[in-house]
Amino acid sequence: MPFNRIFTAFFLLALVFTSCTENKTALIWTDRQEFALYGEFFNTVQNQYKVSIRFIEFPGLELGKQPPPDIVVASWLKNSSTGTLFRSLDHLFGAKNLSRNIFYPRLLTMGRIDRNQYLLPVSFNIPALIFSEGSRVSTSNQFTIDFDEIKQLSRPYNIQSRGTYTRMGFSPLWKDDFLFITSILSGASFREASPLVWDAAALERSMVFINNWTNEINSNNQAEEDFTYKYFIEPPERLIQSGRILFSYMESNDLFTLNEDSKNNLDFRWIMEQNRIPVSEDAVYLGIPKKSKSTKAARAFVQWFFRIETQRQLLEYSRTNRINESIFGISDGFSALTSVTEQIYPLFYPELLGRMPPSENFTLPNILPGSWITIKERVVLPYLHDRARRDNAADTYPLERRLSDWMRLNR
Repeated sequence: MPFNRIFTAFFLLALVFTSCTENKTALIWTDRQEFALYGEFFNTVQNQYKVSIRFIEFPGLELGKQPPPDIVVASWLKNSSTGTLFRSLDHLFGAKNLSRNIFYPRLLTMGRIDRNQYLLPVSFNIPALIFSEGSRVSTSNQFTIDFDEIKQLSRPYNIQSRGTYTRMGFSPLWKDDFLFITSILSGASFREASPLVWDAAALERSMVFINNWTNEINSNNQAEEDFTYKYFIEPPERLIQSGRILFSYMESNDLFTLNEDSKNNLDFRWIMEQNRIPVSEDAVYLGIPKKSKSTKAARAFVQWFFRIETQRQLLEYSRTNRINESIFGISDGFSALTSVTEQIYPLFYPELLGRMPPSENFTLPNILPGSWITIKERVVLPYLHDRARRDNAADTYPLERRLSDWMRLNR
């Protein structure tokens, strides 16, 4: 059954459960449609409690505007109002309950405020550089690669004919998300304010770095744009397989939902700079709102979901129903449970066997505003796209003014 039909069928069924057994049914707000599958599974493996699912694009922004759910699972939940909206989850930990040791420590810490645990991490992604297994690329590390090595390996791969590139190792301009990752690893430090602040000097250094990279390795940005316009009518993984390009940037969830033919011919390295691997800022967290009513049902679901065996079963169910072709792992990312990611994922994703980097290299994002994803897509990424293609900052409409323009139009 197609995934959208599973979601619709479960949603209708959940409404029936809600009306009949309201006190034993927990309502989940989520921006992750795969939780329809997880809810369905929970409802079938036990008969004491039920959950119903409501899909909301930005659940964190809706809290306080309408009657609250019993559980929220989404990105962008931690901000200045988190402590006033969610219950402390410290009571969930103990000898007969959850153990803090099952989580990646840094991810768990991200959900704490004033020593209280308000949010539990569900899933996360990290950036990767992909290349063809047949390209004979020899990197200095079996697991990671940094910017200097990308440049070093890309330069000799380039081929020009009559002044235009017919083969190119890598361009940092191919994906705006790569520009964003570069800015983060350079210390741009985007974080919540009114609504956003950042380290302007570090951001500018990152764009100067990109501009120098382009001019040093690929002549200039016009040469890169001409190459992109001519050859990127095919997806990057096909350009890699044909030998047209050497590398491409990709998030882990995109990498592991490629079709099998593509994955079978690809190798990858995690992007790491100065021993830091940035965790994507859209990491998924779970919280229980303060005014939730079905607290026993909510607690039962949370304790069930964060069991190692439960997540193994969910991965198996996803594979059996081919959900894993569009959703990576648990909630489209690596599980926040250490042993699930490091020991169970390789059973379902053999490419990961022995390939997970040490978690001490993970760098967590700052606290970001609830509207971050909109600001990022409409303000930050367009700025990076423009600035990276110009030699001088003065030739680019400033990020501060773009943000103020956006705020004025979206009051």
